[in-house]
Amino acid sequence: MPANVTRSPAQRLLVPGITALVMLAVLIGLGTWQLQRRDWKAGLLASIDAAEAGAAVPLSGQPPAFAKVRASGVLRGDLTAHYGIELRGETLGAHLIAPLERPGEPALLVDLGWVPLKPLAPLVLPSGAIEGFARPGETAGPFAARDNPVERLFYTLDPSVIGPALGLAATSPYVLTAIGPAQDGVYPQPVQRLPRPPNNHLQYAFTWFGFAATLIVIFALYARKALRP
Repeated sequence: MPANVTRSPAQRLLVPGITALVMLAVLIGLGTWQLQRRDWKAGLLASIDAAEAGAAVPLSGQPPAFAKVRASGVLRGDLTAHYGIELRGETLGAHLIAPLERPGEPALLVDLGWVPLKPLAPLVLPSGAIEGFARPGETAGPFAARDNPVERLFYTLDPSVIGPALGLAATSPYVLTAIGPAQDGVYPQPVQRLPRPPNNHLQYAFTWFGFAATLIVIFALYARKALRP
């Protein structure tokens, strides 16, 4: 367009207006998605509450995530690994992983609970059936700490990686996290409750909708200035 041709107000606002509309649609879409995630997370938390309140069911097949189950077999206390690093007070520790061998089934890795990395007392492993929740296996992300299979120290709870490091031919794709009372000075110390992921999606939704409102105000101020004669 020649420099001496004056553009109309509609022409001056066309490109900024289209850009603002696209950005506004993206921001509203992200806010709406967070509201959907909030509803999904609320349903998941309700399922966890119901599972925790109910009795453990015998483990069979592929249990739903975080189902409260009971499994029997031979716990191999001679084949153990450590998962994660957790400081309790002044004591550095990790969760103790051991396989539960079951007839006709792949070995099931069991998270028995927290133990000090430097033993403070002999381990007291459970006997008989083990109750806990079925935790889906994880996949290491690009920024995850590097596992040490030689030392059997892992930072990602991946049965397909931990199992071979323990010399297991096959493992279930999930982990049984034992639940039970914790006693001072007795290790491992199992968890007492099922895990509950945070549900902060409403806050995230307000953030995206806030960005959308801010964009509307900024564009309105820009349009007001652009439309001045």
